[in-house]
Amino acid sequence: MQLKKLFAVGLTAIMMGSLLVGCSSKTESNEDVYKIGMISDTGGVNDESFNQSTWEGLQQAQEKYGKDKVQVKYVESSQEADYTPNIETFVEEDLDLIIGVGYKMAGAIEEASKNYPDVQFAIIDHSYEKQPKNVTSLIYEDNTAAYLAGLVAAKKTETNKVAFIGGIKSATLDKFEYGFRAGVKAANPNCELTVRYLNSFSDSALAKSVANQMHKDGVDVIYTAAGAAGTGAIEAAKENNKMAIGVDVDQSPLAPDNIISSTMKNVNVSIVNLVGEILEDNYQGGQVIVNTLASGGVGLSDTTKDHVSKDILDYVNEQAGKIKSGEIVVPENEKQYNEIVGK
Repeated sequence: MQLKKLFAVGLTAIMMGSLLVGCSSKTESNEDVYKIGMISDTGGVNDESFNQSTWEGLQQAQEKYGKDKVQVKYVESSQEADYTPNIETFVEEDLDLIIGVGYKMAGAIEEASKNYPDVQFAIIDHSYEKQPKNVTSLIYEDNTAAYLAGLVAAKKTETNKVAFIGGIKSATLDKFEYGFRAGVKAANPNCELTVRYLNSFSDSALAKSVANQMHKDGVDVIYTAAGAAGTGAIEAAKENNKMAIGVDVDQSPLAPDNIISSTMKNVNVSIVNLVGEILEDNYQGGQVIVNTLASGGVGLSDTTKDHVSKDILDYVNEQAGKIKSGEIVVPENEKQYNEIVGK
């Protein structure tokens, strides 16, 4: 299949283990419409996190360029076993670009790229040691946004105890954890930090239980990077009148009085940019596109200013400037953390 200048989508079906939605598929009157399909991870398209942001980006691209040029659809994965069947469904429907959301889909996307070399794929939050020529990777400097969140948490805590709740331990989640650790340490070396992983991106009840226990132990600020599961920790903050930091999108609407900031992964912006490249015939498969703090790919939510004093904001902005200039190097994993910050 040749890469086209324009895109399309199809209305479709309910499949076992997944829900497929979208617009009508290609007809004789819209032969040049370019079809893009998004496959969510198990958090679902309404996860209040990066699945939702990806889908919003596709909708924004369709609105910007018109349904006669860009049409979009998505399929939800209820379990990891759905990834490959969902990819194959989109391949059979002759979609022009298939986007997998999340590093957990890396293996399925890589295998599909080999099986279907004429199909273009993209993946959020993962790149490969040997990047397939028909896969574009969109990755994000989550460690730098998490560092800023750590600065905020360490300055806002009243108990001198903060925490990080992660979904499933991985290289991607390490960026969130160790960026946050470094920010907390830089702003308040004596602050006590607790870290806990849920081994899930969907178990909000477990996240709430973990957060409740942390609150009982004196933690008053929790940063959660756990996809849809994170809503449970936010619910706990709301019920216990504690502070929370959201992830990937501005999560303040979930608890306006309790979410003091959110680390932003502007997936929607990078998706619109990717669609624009295709429309302008500048698209090349096999790219690894890094979205940085300097480029506006990551950062803190605008609503941070509603909960953080000017002196803290000025401090955070000053540190952000040092990250952009290279004066501050933010670790992405434990090894880098020990080398840069120390044990």
